[in-house]
Amino acid sequence: MDARIPQKTDPAVAGRGWRLANSEPSLSDVFGSIRVRRSGTFWGKLLAFLGPGYLVAVGYMDPGNWATSLAGGSKFGYALLSVALISNIMAIILQSLCARLGVGAGRDLAQACRDAFPKWVSWPLWLFAEIAISATDLAEIIGTAIGLNLLFGIPLEIGVLITALDVFLILALQALGFRWVEAFVVALLGVIAACFAIQIALANPDWGAVIRGFAPTTEIVRNPDMLYLALGILGATVMPHNLYLHSGLVQTRGYGSSEAEKREAIKLSTIDSTFALCLALTINASILILAAATFNAAGNHDVAELDRAHALLAPMLGSAGAPTLFGIALLCCGLNSTVTATLSGQIVMEGFINIRIAPWMRRLITRAIAIVPAALVTIWYGPKGSGELLILSQVILSLQLPFAIVPLVMFTGSRAKMGVFVAPRWLTLAAAVTAAVVIILNAKLVLDFIAGG
Repeated sequence: MDARIPQKTDPAVAGRGWRLANSEPSLSDVFGSIRVRRSGTFWGKLLAFLGPGYLVAVGYMDPGNWATSLAGGSKFGYALLSVALISNIMAIILQSLCARLGVGAGRDLAQACRDAFPKWVSWPLWLFAEIAISATDLAEIIGTAIGLNLLFGIPLEIGVLITALDVFLILALQALGFRWVEAFVVALLGVIAACFAIQIALANPDWGAVIRGFAPTTEIVRNPDMLYLALGILGATVMPHNLYLHSGLVQTRGYGSSEAEKREAIKLSTIDSTFALCLALTINASILILAAATFNAAGNHDVAELDRAHALLAPMLGSAGAPTLFGIALLCCGLNSTVTATLSGQIVMEGFINIRIAPWMRRLITRAIAIVPAALVTIWYGPKGSGELLILSQVILSLQLPFAIVPLVMFTGSRAKMGVFVAPRWLTLAAAVTAAVVIILNAKLVLDFIAGG
């Protein structure tokens, strides 16, 4: 069987509960383009499915995450490690539902919203998704520009403009094949992990305090400042665009159309994303641990700017190479995030409103929207304003989460829509609890903001 033959949705299997039929495959240019063996060992089959999870994991460690983790670690020590852990567990649950939706229903989340809801519901959801992607792009622009500044001395204003050219990198990789895109992302993730492993070794953190930091505390909810940063970490970890992205990426595999083949694809895709998110947790925790072991321990409790963290690392770690490693990892994060933002933007626009434009045009439109506030802030307020904007962008993402999570839980928990691929009740319940926690925390954040204002 040719891997490029579309994995058609069988109504008897995928359910008849959709208002509209799914007219086009997700990411049609790479849909079913990666061949999957029909026989062989489990590990051989898993190898074909490894990749989408790591593209998704990129969104869990983007430059915006760095700002919130640095701020959380420097201000509250290791206390917010528990938030990183809980957020990661939430992410694993939600991404498993994304894989189930993409394979079982043959739709990405954007297509599912379009096919399930009337336009007066789906179009506002599309708008919220675009806001989330713009907030993500904003974080990437600032992070990449700061990385260029730290490593090469390029002024922030120029660095912001340079990031508009990253579309050509994506186009070059996609021209070679989607596996090259995945290889590029995994290679940069390896560089990031190595950079942080060296920095953590130099920082020599209190490992007892690190372990205790993974235990949740009620102070996170009682302290408005801590809750604000906790929601920032949550917004930087469980990102709305990743839910759209993963449900589309899993369909790049030519897994076939039978029920057995789709069940296996769901299982292998879930394993892929779970492994990748565990790597993301390791890197996220490393950023926070590094901030706690260096800045908080030395009494620097207000480090949120990436350039300031870069400048403080050398004297605190006693190594001239530590700031360079920090800058390299930051630049790699920015480049990686560019790939995933481009793909998720394509999925959201094509899925919700069925408008197909050239990827480079879509990328330039999205980037132009994000460049304006990034350029204004960097010009008028410099690095300090950029750091504050990074954290704000992550809180905006957290506020957008319910508009992506609730439909995802609804669709995957519906037997009418999913047929035999409906999520088990325990998984639907866990995802519903996740959605409830996010919504309640967001409501409390808004109330605290109003009361404080």
